[in-house]
Amino acid sequence: MEKQNLTLLTDLYELTMMQGYFKNNTDETVVFDVFYRNNPFGGGYAIAAGLEQVIDYIKHLKFEESDITYLRSLQLFDEDFLDYLNGFTFTGDIYAIPEGTVIFPREPLVKVIAPIMEAQLVETAILNIINHQSLIATKASRVVYAAKGDGIMEFGLRRAQGPDAGTYGARAAMIGGCIGTSNVLAGQLFHVPVKGTHAHSWIMSFSDEYTAFRKYADLYPHSCLLLVDTYDTLKSGVPNAIRIFNELKASGNPMKNYGIRLDSGDLAYMSKKARKMLDEAGFTDAVISASSDLDEYLIDSLKAQGAAITSWGVGTNLITSKDCPAFGGVYKLAAIKNSDGTFVPKIKLSENTEKITNPGNKTVFRIYDKASGKIKADLICLASETFHENEPVILFDPIETWKKTKLRANTYTLRELLVPVFLDGKCVYESPSVMEIRDICKNELSTLWDETRRLVNPHRVFVDLSNQLYAIKTELLNRMGQEAISNQQ
Repeated sequence: MEKQNLTLLTDLYELTMMQGYFKNNTDETVVFDVFYRNNPFGGGYAIAAGLEQVIDYIKHLKFEESDITYLRSLQLFDEDFLDYLNGFTFTGDIYAIPEGTVIFPREPLVKVIAPIMEAQLVETAILNIINHQSLIATKASRVVYAAKGDGIMEFGLRRAQGPDAGTYGARAAMIGGCIGTSNVLAGQLFHVPVKGTHAHSWIMSFSDEYTAFRKYADLYPHSCLLLVDTYDTLKSGVPNAIRIFNELKASGNPMKNYGIRLDSGDLAYMSKKARKMLDEAGFTDAVISASSDLDEYLIDSLKAQGAAITSWGVGTNLITSKDCPAFGGVYKLAAIKNSDGTFVPKIKLSENTEKITNPGNKTVFRIYDKASGKIKADLICLASETFHENEPVILFDPIETWKKTKLRANTYTLRELLVPVFLDGKCVYESPSVMEIRDICKNELSTLWDETRRLVNPHRVFVDLSNQLYAIKTELLNRMGQEAISNQQ
């Protein structure tokens, strides 16, 4: 795939701020954090996705002559600044949590350490990529969880908000646990399985349903999944499908991948009746697949009703994340480097407590229960801090600080989540394949307690601050509070 130059995939104010920094000779090194504040869907977690596309974006970050010509036409930018852009390259560092990792609110997913003009430019594109794919990967993981081991196929391309959303959304859905996609371009680009059957129009284009099934079975005898609800599911569709399966069996077909698809009606009732009919005909291993505006809640309900469905095609509600259209990731300044090389923490205040940021150059440690391998908590700390599993650690809620937990030495394990991706502008990270990331995600999800994965009212995984980081944040808040009082006098 030819890599697209997305350099102008940015908000105008990033460029106007860049010119402001340029004119004021302000280009100190800064730290920006990408994080989100609340789990989507009211869930207990999210899934990191999109890093490979961020890497491609940074690698191809270059203002072409046509870009400079366009910016000149806006009559906003001086020639000396345009000359600077003409030779622009990214020279900074980027750290990120790898794709497929389970993530939680307020912890840095991506950390950019770069001269402020460079760090400012990349904000919009990074947020666009990470927000979209993390949202769809999270939605897919919830749908997969609801299916309780049944296969989920992503079928949403025609309902996606454009080709990119459909294609990269399919990529993210695969990361979240889908077994395949209907999107052939996604299959080609990301080397993931493509799946599909036929439409109602195939049935309607023949003189009768049986003939349509017969012609399809002639073409695909080893992958014969028939759509049975065009006319009458139980009186026509299923009986005709059984007739075809009997003919395939009589011809010596091994009957390894065959079955029916339901796309309308009461899926619980229809699937149970169809299962009974197929079993009585001797086709106990025939797949019953279902589509029709499915999401995790409907699948969960159908499973509870005993629906005899073993494969699910999920389209609109997955690819558009219909019930939660935005991930909510933000990009905030956290520190500025002094001339002596030390980072000066910066904090954003807000009337809304949840919008107050965590200052400083930070990293994230995941703490696992040693016996079960499950996540105990995440700890946001300064990048210079170290912790040792053979020493006890006290965790506390950064808001309700009286809530404390002591982890005894050697009862937990630690893993640092942020890994280097770019150092001095050079990529030092190799992205796994999508199917490898899917396996990573599956393993990551297994580290969550069941109470955190439930669809409604999940248990919250605690994201705590280290003592050092909490002290710095408190000092900054107190100092700014005192300054506000002084200004009122």
